[in-house]
Amino acid sequence: MSNNHRSAFGMSVYPWMIVSAAGVLLIMVLILAADNYNREKDYMADILLEKGAALITSFEAGARTGIRHMGWGGSQVQNLLQEMARHPDVLYLMVVDQQGKILAHNDQELVNGRVGDWFDLARLNPTQTAKWRLTRTPDERPAFEVYKYFNPISSFSGRRGSAPSRGGMRGGMGGMMGSNSQSWCAPENYIQDRQIIFIGFDRTPFIQARHEDLRNTGIIFALLVLLGSAGAVSMYVTRNYRAARRRLQDASAVSQEVIANLPVGLLVLDEQNRIVMQNSAAETMTGQSEPDVRGRHAHQVLPESLSRFIPPPERKDRVIEREVQCKLQNRAPTPVSVSAARIINAAGEFIGSLMILRDLTEIKALQDEVQRKEKLAALGGLAAGIAHEIRNPLSSVKGLATYFKNKLASDPEAKEAAEVMVSEADRLNRVINELLEFARPSQIHPVDTDLNTVIEHSIRLIKPDLETRDISLDLHLDPDLPKVYLDADRFIQCLLNLYLNSIQAMDRAGSLTVTTRRAYAGGVEIEVRDSGPGIPPEDVQHIFDPYFTTKTSGTGLGLAIVHKIVENHQGRITVHSDPGEGAGFVIWLPTSLSADDA
Repeated sequence: MSNNHRSAFGMSVYPWMIVSAAGVLLIMVLILAADNYNREKDYMADILLEKGAALITSFEAGARTGIRHMGWGGSQVQNLLQEMARHPDVLYLMVVDQQGKILAHNDQELVNGRVGDWFDLARLNPTQTAKWRLTRTPDERPAFEVYKYFNPISSFSGRRGSAPSRGGMRGGMGGMMGSNSQSWCAPENYIQDRQIIFIGFDRTPFIQARHEDLRNTGIIFALLVLLGSAGAVSMYVTRNYRAARRRLQDASAVSQEVIANLPVGLLVLDEQNRIVMQNSAAETMTGQSEPDVRGRHAHQVLPESLSRFIPPPERKDRVIEREVQCKLQNRAPTPVSVSAARIINAAGEFIGSLMILRDLTEIKALQDEVQRKEKLAALGGLAAGIAHEIRNPLSSVKGLATYFKNKLASDPEAKEAAEVMVSEADRLNRVINELLEFARPSQIHPVDTDLNTVIEHSIRLIKPDLETRDISLDLHLDPDLPKVYLDADRFIQCLLNLYLNSIQAMDRAGSLTVTTRRAYAGGVEIEVRDSGPGIPPEDVQHIFDPYFTTKTSGTGLGLAIVHKIVENHQGRITVHSDPGEGAGFVIWLPTSLSADDA
């Protein structure tokens, strides 16, 4: 069969398929509509029967309690009936005898009257179980009626010795109401003349619901007929359109996925610089979701340092890779690379702008880390050479100073000068030792270790300093920490440097807080925080540099050694400080392999 024949055959078959499907659907709709009508009718009957039986049972129980324990008469039972009849959708609630006399009714004016012919009492067959029927009230309101024998004193006649004496009950209720009202609710009357209770519910909401369903079914029926009639034409007309639209949607989906998953922020603006679209990376940078910024002017969303690069319509050149410092929402000043260009349609008209934003924070951090390592490597080599050259002469100087101190013991002034020389030589030797320790490659011997045990051991070493300076200690150790892979001796040295740095910063009467916890991204964290004056913002980025210190007597190598020990354990250390509110050092360490396997 040729392609043309296949096309003609397909064009003739598809409309008939739609018409046939519409016919099948019409039949199904009619069947479902009939089934739904009957199901709703049964559902209405079950609900109202259960509701009516529950209300009757509640009324019987209330009447039983009142008659038996509180000596109620007809008026109290009438009041109870009127209160029960206030339930929503209840049209009437009444008690009648076998002859049709109304003994109690929610409309008190009908009490002692008789039910009309509309009630058709003779055709009823009441039992102890609730039954129902459909009827209408005298004012032609549709009603769902539930009825049964009214028996609020079944316990009186069913159990020997449980009923009170009739004379006593009548005596107890005497004077409360007239004899006619009193007699119908006396216990003997429930046995001699069985009474029937009726409760009628308004069926109007159910009828309206069924009418609504029928109307909806009719609408669906008409729509299906219309659909079947228009099927052939619509399929023929829309067939090629659907194929073209599918291709367009596929291309659009591909482009949207590419844009959404770009690792850089992308903003598309219209000709009036209103934001049309931003991808997830741009949401992270601006701190606002796309629905919140769509349609807003770019100057309202972006800081001035970025919005000034939006190209105007008359501008021909492109902005390529301009690096700026901008303050994004809830973030510190951030280095951002900005690229911007105009968007021109096929007719050569300006229809908007495109901005590409790239957060350079991580790149800058890597660059700084590389520069730091290069600087430390060069400084370490230089330090090792200088320390080696100084150490030998320094030993000679210290030896001569010691000799003159002993030689000139009779001259106090000369002896004091010699002691100063010895002391300064010792201090210089300590600096050289720290320098050599910092410069030489660190050899660590890590093993699976309980971090809390290491923390507790390090705290014992500084307790005398804490007590001397009247500094309080707050220790918060997570008992469920996994084990970490570290060299306990080297890491204790790292912790001691942090403790002593915090103690010296507080001087006296401060608070030192040490906390261990699980990190959200895996691993564990140790935080050492003091209540000292804090670190100035301009000093934070240099705090781990060798020989950077704000103390008059410090060497500036303590925190640099801490940084090196943490790095040797494959960890990270960061500092957080607000002037006047103390400083906190947070060390992150990976867990051991055995802990990860567990």
